[in-house]
Amino acid sequence: MSFFTVLLQTGDLTGTDNQQVAEGVNELTRDIPLWDLVLAGGWTMIPLAILSIMMVYIFVERFLMIQKALKDEKKFMIKVKEYLVEGKIDAARALCQQTNNPAARMVEKGISRIGKPMKDIVSSIENVGKLEIYDLEKRIGFLGTVAGAAPMIGFLGTTLGMVKTFHAMKFESTVELQSISGGIMEAMVTTIAGLVIGILAFMAYNFMVSKVDKVIHHMEGASIEFLDLLNEPGK
Repeated sequence: MSFFTVLLQTGDLTGTDNQQVAEGVNELTRDIPLWDLVLAGGWTMIPLAILSIMMVYIFVERFLMIQKALKDEKKFMIKVKEYLVEGKIDAARALCQQTNNPAARMVEKGISRIGKPMKDIVSSIENVGKLEIYDLEKRIGFLGTVAGAAPMIGFLGTTLGMVKTFHAMKFESTVELQSISGGIMEAMVTTIAGLVIGILAFMAYNFMVSKVDKVIHHMEGASIEFLDLLNEPGK
């Protein structure tokens, strides 16, 4: 059927028919409230909602912590180096204690071991570094879990919705769109919700991993700079 044929047929409609068609189009194209969409997803939306809340909480909490760990890195090492060159070990330790970040805690441990064999100093710094990295990466793995689990839960909702649809069709000789629309709507909503949460969690996970790598890079730089300072002649 061509577009012009449709226009000719539309022209044959009466005023009442045109009004009904317009009302139907308005009904189909009206905005659906977000809460109605959530309810249409059925009980499968509950675990997805819990996962999304936990994902947002972990992302914000980890982001603030990592940003704090990256604060004032360059100025810190410059001051520590100045204190150590001048022989002010207590001042360098006090600065480390005042600076609340992983690199400062590693350097402070190294300063506390000054006078002992270099092997012991390196070992103590590495041990602190491992603990700091563990603390930085804590709960970030959950974001990766959400990235994989949310789409699967969404597909579970899709399957349940389609089962409801076919169950409704099974007991009807003539299929009414209204009787199967609920199941189809549930299937589509849970699929979309699962994919959206999974994609956001995947992006959040990779973002956090890149931020942690940046902190580790700064920690390694600070420890190498500190050890090089100890190995310099006359130190």
